Amino acid sequence: MKTLNDFDFKNKKAIIRVDFNVPLDENFNVTDATRIEAAKPTIDAILKQGGSVILMSHLGRPKGVEEKYSLKHILKTASEILGVEVKFATDSIGEPAQTAAKNLKPGEVLLLENLRFHAEEEAGDVAFAKELSSLGDIYVNDAFGTAHRAHASTTIIAQFFPTEKCFGTLLAKEIESLNKVLKNSEKPVTAVLGGSKVSSKITVIENILDKVDHMIIGGGMTFTFVKAQGGKIGDSICEDDKQDLALEILRLAKEKGVQIHIPVDVIAADDFSNTANTQVVDVTAIPDGWQGLDAGPKSLENFKKVILESKTILWNGPLGVFEMESFAKGTIALGEFIAESTEKGAFSLVGGGDSVAAVKQFGFEDKMSYVSTGGGAMLEMLEGKILPGIAAILD
Repeated sequence: MKTLNDFDFKNKKAIIRVDFNVPLDENFNVTDATRIEAAKPTIDAILKQGGSVILMSHLGRPKGVEEKYSLKHILKTASEILGVEVKFATDSIGEPAQTAAKNLKPGEVLLLENLRFHAEEEAGDVAFAKELSSLGDIYVNDAFGTAHRAHASTTIIAQFFPTEKCFGTLLAKEIESLNKVLKNSEKPVTAVLGGSKVSSKITVIENILDKVDHMIIGGGMTFTFVKAQGGKIGDSICEDDKQDLALEILRLAKEKGVQIHIPVDVIAADDFSNTANTQVVDVTAIPDGWQGLDAGPKSLENFKKVILESKTILWNGPLGVFEMESFAKGTIALGEFIAESTEKGAFSLVGGGDSVAAVKQFGFEDKMSYVSTGGGAMLEMLEGKILPGIAAILD
């Protein structure tokens, strides 16, 4: 696996695919700069060696050129974080990009305009990728969040750098962390899978059953498993067409010696609202008109025991509707258990939009071994897929 350590960047122009798809408010201020901060180690390392850096990214889902999706809005924040004034090219190809790249001196940083202003980016157009490639000497992919897309800047461009290509610090760390769970894990290994749907996690479950000792199933998925086994789930969310699948997962897990842990009690509410009436009920006996919105106290005790005995923990998905304070206790408690286990030496990897959001919201970010930056990309790796953006560098 080629990384920055395999190259000398002195007087070289590194063209780096970063993921600067950051949220902006109505005044175009960056509201969460995590992704820009995540790319800083790669950029710093190259500048330190006397190289220069050309950054390419997308922002949002523009239909052609749209002012509100211009990357010029993030220049101020990027310059502050990187500690160097970031120059800007008003296009990602053509004369503006060529001239700006040509005039770039060692130690300088250039940001190209939004790649997705050109339909060729998402189409994986070879000519567009070739034009991008002409701007730099070495290609660095540091965008895990888009590594599962075969776009021009994430995958196709790599063919124009047969030997001069590598992973950035962030992407290398993502691959390493996932491999630590999937391939080189210390046992016992526990996967915590939450969220609302079994259907969105089924391939993940199937792929990791061979790699884990325990699987905690929480969130809305719980009720498909409970109903499949004859439990009464009231008005709780449920994928009725996935009940047979839930039973098949339980059967497979038993066959492979994997212990599945499902909540035994839940916080049930008489309405999907923060101010609803609530009660703790057995997960198999939720009254009609009530729905389970968080894991109950007995369930959390059970989960705590499993987590504290684990040496490797993967967390993907919350245990309840944590966006509402009344139903956040389970997810917060889970974060506390994983943080405690991590402090005792376990390796913990958190990934997937909602669990990452929860970890940030409740202040657990620095208490986990690694928090992944790519939701879809991480899920596809957990499903056992080879991501095109990763394959292109390894090729």
